[in-house]
Amino acid sequence: MAARLSKVILVASIGLLALIIVINNVTDYDTNFQYVYHVLTMDTIFPNSPLTWRAIPSPMLQHLAYSLIIATETAITGLCLAGAGRLLQAISAPGVRFNQAKGIAIYGLTLAFVFWFVGFMVLGGEWFAMWQSPDWNGQQPAFRFIGCVGIVLLYLGLADADLPPPKEPKPHNQ
Repeated sequence: MAARLSKVILVASIGLLALIIVINNVTDYDTNFQYVYHVLTMDTIFPNSPLTWRAIPSPMLQHLAYSLIIATETAITGLCLAGAGRLLQAISAPGVRFNQAKGIAIYGLTLAFVFWFVGFMVLGGEWFAMWQSPDWNGQQPAFRFIGCVGIVLLYLGLADADLPPPKEPKPHNQ
């Protein structure tokens, strides 16, 4: 039971992280948009970099990209929290049923992994050369998210067996 409960808590924790990120991105839109702006315009990478042809100077496309980021984080939130709820509902079920209940959580964790890996490491970090920026390099935070999500995804993916039957209470000698 402890392993199952820990899986529920860890999936819910990733959902909570994504929820707080969404809240921050929505309630402090402009501050967080500045990150997207600088990464996409590539205005803080090495001077004279030959990679700046990749820059996206259009404010409309920048806001669209930021909206896509927020929408993806919202989907991660929903999938992980719903997945944790589904796992919690099946926590006492036979192993096969608990394993079947993992689907939504696995989708949420996979989306989170792909989002932070592809979005921040591949696209932001390499395509937009975010690694060259001393001020707007989000690769380290993204790597922390990838690591946490990856560990939870691997742990959740481990098959759960049936729970042992409850122990019979020992009779008291009278």
